[in-house]
Amino acid sequence: MSETDLQSKYVLQTAGFDARFPYTNQTRHCFQNYTDYFKCIAAKGEDFAPCKQFKRAYNSLCPSPCFSSIRHALFFLLTVFVRPRRRMGAIARWDEQRENGTFPASLEP
Repeated sequence: MSETDLQSKYVLQTAGFDARFPYTNQTRHCFQNYTDYFKCIAAKGEDFAPCKQFKRAYNSLCPSPCFSSIRHALFFLLTVFVRPRRRMGAIARWDEQRENGTFPASLEP
């Protein structure tokens, strides 16, 4: 695949400025975009294009279960081999809570 093909196929972008969250810590912004996405698809349907912006934003801003340091990697190895337990990121945890009916926010439009 040529570079031109890749550029036309993939558009890299991150979440834009949101006046509700002017500070550096974007944790609340992540959660808000997640809830806004599910409220939007409940009201307008999954094919409604503006809803996809909320999904792109929370996928970009929410933390993933990857390792930010050697210390975290070592901790992970210890928990996997010594005390196995399930590790998941924020999005996977919220998806599980939605399925179980224990999500901490209302997703009604």
